[in-house]
Amino acid sequence: MKLAILNAVLFAWLWPFGGDKLKDTDDPNATIRDLEGHEVEIDRTVPIDQGAEQAMEGYRAFLELAIDDPALRAEAMRRLADLQLEAGEDQQMDGLGETMATEYEEAVLLYQQLLMAYPENAQNDRVMYQLARAYENNGQTERALEVLDRLVRQHPDTDYIDEAQFRRGEILFLSKSYVASEEAYRVVLAVGDESDFYEESLYKHGWALFKQLRHEECIVSFAEILDRKLITTDGSIVEPEKLSRAEREMIDDTFRVISISFSYLEGAESVEEYLATRGDVAYDYLLYVRLGQLFLDKERYQDAADTYKGFVERQPNHDQAPLMQVRVIDAYRLARFPSMVLEEKQALIDSYGPTSSYWELHDPEDMPDEFMPHIKSNLMDLAKHYHSMAQQTKKTEHLDRAARYYRDYIDSFPDDPDTARNNFLLAEILFDSGRYKEAVVEYERTAYGYPFHGQADEAGYAALLSYARQEEQLPEVDRAAWHRRSIDSSLRFAATYPRHEQVATVLTKAAEDLFELNEYGEAIQVSSKVIAIEPAVDLKLRQTSWTVLAHSLFDLNDYEQAESAYLTLRTLMSVNDPRQTDITERIAASVYKQGELAREVGDLSASVTHFSRVGQLAPASGIRATADYDAAAALVALEDWGRAAQALEHFRSTHPANELNKDVTQALAAAYLESGNSVGAAGEFERIAMESSDNPDVQREAMWKAADLYDKANQTAAATVAYERFVGRFPYPLDEAMNARERLLKLAKRSNDQTLYFRRLHEIISADELAGSTRTARSRTLAARASLEMAQPKLNTFLNLRLIAPLQDSLKLKKVAMESALEAYGKSASYEIAEVTTASTYHIAEIYNGMSRALFDSERPPKLSPEELEQYEILLEEQAFPFEEKAIEIHEANALRASEGVYDEWVAASYEQLAKLLPIRYAKAEKGTDYATAIQ
Repeated sequence: MKLAILNAVLFAWLWPFGGDKLKDTDDPNATIRDLEGHEVEIDRTVPIDQGAEQAMEGYRAFLELAIDDPALRAEAMRRLADLQLEAGEDQQMDGLGETMATEYEEAVLLYQQLLMAYPENAQNDRVMYQLARAYENNGQTERALEVLDRLVRQHPDTDYIDEAQFRRGEILFLSKSYVASEEAYRVVLAVGDESDFYEESLYKHGWALFKQLRHEECIVSFAEILDRKLITTDGSIVEPEKLSRAEREMIDDTFRVISISFSYLEGAESVEEYLATRGDVAYDYLLYVRLGQLFLDKERYQDAADTYKGFVERQPNHDQAPLMQVRVIDAYRLARFPSMVLEEKQALIDSYGPTSSYWELHDPEDMPDEFMPHIKSNLMDLAKHYHSMAQQTKKTEHLDRAARYYRDYIDSFPDDPDTARNNFLLAEILFDSGRYKEAVVEYERTAYGYPFHGQADEAGYAALLSYARQEEQLPEVDRAAWHRRSIDSSLRFAATYPRHEQVATVLTKAAEDLFELNEYGEAIQVSSKVIAIEPAVDLKLRQTSWTVLAHSLFDLNDYEQAESAYLTLRTLMSVNDPRQTDITERIAASVYKQGELAREVGDLSASVTHFSRVGQLAPASGIRATADYDAAAALVALEDWGRAAQALEHFRSTHPANELNKDVTQALAAAYLESGNSVGAAGEFERIAMESSDNPDVQREAMWKAADLYDKANQTAAATVAYERFVGRFPYPLDEAMNARERLLKLAKRSNDQTLYFRRLHEIISADELAGSTRTARSRTLAARASLEMAQPKLNTFLNLRLIAPLQDSLKLKKVAMESALEAYGKSASYEIAEVTTASTYHIAEIYNGMSRALFDSERPPKLSPEELEQYEILLEEQAFPFEEKAIEIHEANALRASEGVYDEWVAASYEQLAKLLPIRYAKAEKGTDYATAIQ
């Protein structure tokens, strides 16, 4: 039995070495003491799990033996506790919670017993460390911290000091004891790089300082992390792909907390101060980048921009400075500060653009791929911005800036697909700034200096416009040579872009220019090219080409062909084209003279024929207008009203600007009236009203005549417009304007447009009110009548409201309607126009009478007893009686007007109502003549 136990103990003793065996120790009776002085070799093939269980059993069996050696017992207890601890950790990894806790508790008990039993044991520092580890694994962090505190206090020189202090720091940090945790981490840092916990302690030391808001100090610790992870031995920055994922995450977190610390200090100024103290490092630009990004995330755009700008100002020639300037722009763009965006774009180009001194120190090929697109896009943005500003302000500074940025782009990116377009825009801005000579150069380079592109032909054409503008500015002595150059450019354009839509225009202009230079032979050749183009070019271009051809032939004394050309030209050209003046005037004069002779001998019909032929044969003749008018005048003299009207209309449409049109209008009015065309005549009277601006009386009479004619012809819409125009242009004399408003009212009634009708009523009332001291009896009468009609809807509303139960609700509405109607009729009566006053008075009386009747006819409350109903009836009578009395009183007042000489249908109607209301007094038959006759 003892032999088995000893074998187990031997195995357990050697287990930590993974299945060790004693060399040269095969004696089954050997003792533990015999192990002294023997070497141990390790057998890696023994299964660990099985060995751990056997080892623990062996240690337990050994401890049960009555062995007095303290060192051996202490070692056995320590090793058994270590095995228990490791078994708990293995089970913790496997998720065996209950078993794990038991293992930890047994390990704790063994470590505690060991410390109590052997307080002077040389390995007690290891025991304490393992005890703390068991407590911590079992979730007893406070107990773990107590043991670790004891360990570092009693064994400050232990080999476990760095790990023990690190564990202390972790527990203290989690309990938010940041000051104590910082001290623990600092002890680890004092151990130096040889500690496995140095780097992690450095990281957590920074966090402990950060939690204490000691930002400047924490930055130092975190910066050392960056130095260790990001800086190579030669001082360059480590490429990200060479870092592990955990390292990248640590670096990212480190930058984040450093950025937060800088943001809590003075932002970019704090970064500057920090770097000034420690010196530049390879990753210093990342401090600015991350701080700026933090500010952007917090929408502190100005701070972000200041941060990026701080780096640019500090290291303007740094490799990352251009991209940092781009970040400044982006920050201001996010902030929606367009003026700052513009300013920083300019700074980007000034400092890092293609022509900046920055490139004397850097090779563009060494820049990040994303940089040059920024230069391109910002050059484009600035050029377009100042181009737009130049178009708006016409300021030289804006023009110059736009041109500068376009030139920078063109010179820096000659092979870029957008360069040709930018060259075109440069030419455009030069053109817009009046620098036409430079524009010619750039337009022609755009047109002929690049492979074909979208603006090539347009540039070639624009060059010709620039030639023309520059020529206008040249001294007379220099114009001929420049003009000849422009002709050559035109011919080059036509030859290069024969399908351009302006080719015919350009060739035609070249032909004209050659003619002006008296180069008739070449002019004939070029104009003939235009004429020969198929399909035929625009009519105006053909006209011009035929003109050049005809004039050139004429000036070369080839009159027969010239005449043929003029005849062809005449079929193509409008009557007002000045280029055919000579030939058409000659033809026109002869035809016109024939008309004059016929008129002189009294043959008016023949004169009409001749005068009309002028327009047919020579439509552009200067004498044609006179001929057409004379033809119409002859028809008027012949009293051939239909043909006269046609001739006069034709004259007006053919010669709209001729001063004879005033006479034509009057003649047409007469012709239309004579022929029974009232609508046509009305139109002419309108025209007379518009044309007779120097004679208001004629205007007014003509406008009234036009409106009256439209009205009589039942042209409601036209009559309405005419009357409205009359009122608008001739508000005075007031009565005439009011008569027009009355006509408008009738037209609205004719059209059955109630909305328009009531608007017309309101216009009559308003016109009278606004007339003030110029009011007339006529205006007051019309306004009074209008007011009376406008009251009718309110009366209808009142009458249509029935009193229903509950009475108090419907009575409120009835009273409101009553007051509105009374107010409307009161206003009508205030005009003091007899016919309106009597009608208003009658309606006012009937409103009161209507209220009385409405009360009597009102719906009775349901479920009233006979007695209650009787009482209710009495109350209604009491309520209704005053209204009936008031109605009688007002009807009597209206009836009294008969004694004043006013008797009309409304006075009579009041008598009729009084006869119903007071039959005893008013229903008596009169003897002799009736009351109305008696008054008269």
